[in-house]
Amino acid sequence: MSTDLTGLSYVVMNLIGRNGAGPHDLVQMARRGQRLYWAGAESKIYAEPKRLEKLGYLTSEKMSGKTRERTYYRLTQTGIHALQEWLALPSRFPRIQSDAAIRVQASDLADDPGIVLESLDGLREEIAELAAILDESERREAQFPHRQRQLKLLHSLGRRLLRAHLEWIDEVEHELGPRPSAMTFRTEGTQLARDDR
Repeated sequence: MSTDLTGLSYVVMNLIGRNGAGPHDLVQMARRGQRLYWAGAESKIYAEPKRLEKLGYLTSEKMSGKTRERTYYRLTQTGIHALQEWLALPSRFPRIQSDAAIRVQASDLADDPGIVLESLDGLREEIAELAAILDESERREAQFPHRQRQLKLLHSLGRRLLRAHLEWIDEVEHELGPRPSAMTFRTEGTQLARDDR
């Protein structure tokens, strides 16, 4: 496996896939749900294809766009081979950085644990937003017939992650003492994330 390639390299090559993509397309794909599975700055997603092209993993061509010429990237045989090697490597448990988990752990230091419960409202809102993004991604699956099974599996993981977080928030609220507003606060997107599909 090449030492030139990072986790982001494989994410970008995966998103380019069989059909190719431009940097703007990659960022749009990342916004539409990739953040459930991989965290990366948009600026790095924009820059990575150029780097991969210099290393021989991608090739590019200029194509006319709506307002100006766009660069469009495709995988080279070297890129496909690198992805195939990477696919055979063992998967690891994802690195998790959860502010919410650390806040809950530290809540014994708070004068009022209710402030920690209030801090979870933002997480619940973000879960609703991610559930809506997943809804849209699921509606778009048919546009990618060559990846339909893979997308269904990815979306299933996304739903499970959202559901697990919602169940954990409910447990935290129960254990730390639910606030009256927390008992009634449920957004439509949150409910969608709870539904089994």
